[in-house]
Amino acid sequence: MKAMVYKGPGQRCLSDVEKPSMRKPTDAVVKILKTTICGTDLHILQGDLPEVAAGRILGHEGIGIIEETGESVRHFKKGDRVIISCVTACGTCRYCKRALPAHCEDGGWILGHLIDGTQAEYVRIPHADNSLYLLPDNVDEEAALMLSDILPTGFEIGVLNGKVKPGDTVALVGAGPVGMAAMLTAQFFSPAKIIMIDTDKQRLAMAKRFGATDIINPQRQDVVAQIAALTGGDGVDVAVECVGLGATFKICQDIVAKGGHIANVGVHGKPVDLHLETLWIKNITLTTGLVNTTSTPMLLKALNHIRVNPNKLVTHHFTLAELDKAYEVFAHAAQEKAMKVVIAAH
Repeated sequence: MKAMVYKGPGQRCLSDVEKPSMRKPTDAVVKILKTTICGTDLHILQGDLPEVAAGRILGHEGIGIIEETGESVRHFKKGDRVIISCVTACGTCRYCKRALPAHCEDGGWILGHLIDGTQAEYVRIPHADNSLYLLPDNVDEEAALMLSDILPTGFEIGVLNGKVKPGDTVALVGAGPVGMAAMLTAQFFSPAKIIMIDTDKQRLAMAKRFGATDIINPQRQDVVAQIAALTGGDGVDVAVECVGLGATFKICQDIVAKGGHIANVGVHGKPVDLHLETLWIKNITLTTGLVNTTSTPMLLKALNHIRVNPNKLVTHHFTLAELDKAYEVFAHAAQEKAMKVVIAAH
């Protein structure tokens, strides 16, 4: 089968590899229908995650059709259409029992990281009963694909960790896919203001169309001054960091209100400064996290009732044979006006 294989920092190759097979009775093999590329895949290629071995098939998002199930799989059968969670959960370890499957002792984020992933024609899914979700016929496939990772990530690590509540002022620093996902799901809680901060005017315009009440471009505006003007000098109740850079993390520290929350969603490949010399007195809460995907069933219901439409984040379509081109487009998102790319595997 064809698959995108990581060859080491800065190197990837669309290669012919062996089709995955069952290893344990709790496994399922899924025929990929659609997959996508995540910013974390770019971090892997940049060498930010040295634990990823050369030869690994990339990707941790996808929707597909069950090809085969192990004898212990009870909730799925051959032919079922499914959403693949980016987090694999055994369901029985101490972390899964604490609703923290991101840290599952026999799973967590392993697809495209520690085991072969979804940017391929087929993928093996360990602990299938806890790591797949049935895809209803009435749910748009591309919307469902966003439930593999970005929508629950933005919701859980940005909105829920940030304790967004009605009437809040929320600032999202970074209008990429996860920032947009956090913006879409923050609207569940009716904040008074949703402020998107980014240097890309195309993405800012998209954010405005999708629900941002205000937009700020740090290349053209003083972010702190603009936030002060919008909040009566108080700062924002929730600042969500969605990029993973020192500069964007500092913006969050500069604009958070007394008693506010900083929710860090971005993947940081380098150390950043935490200015406790100014923050210690402000009674802020700082959270970090890897998505657990425990919100996926609720978000799937929201899709069913058209409360959120994440498929509007899709800007480009490719076939599996065009995966190299898809990576180039996604890696140069500003020039290509790209948000999420969808790759049809079959």
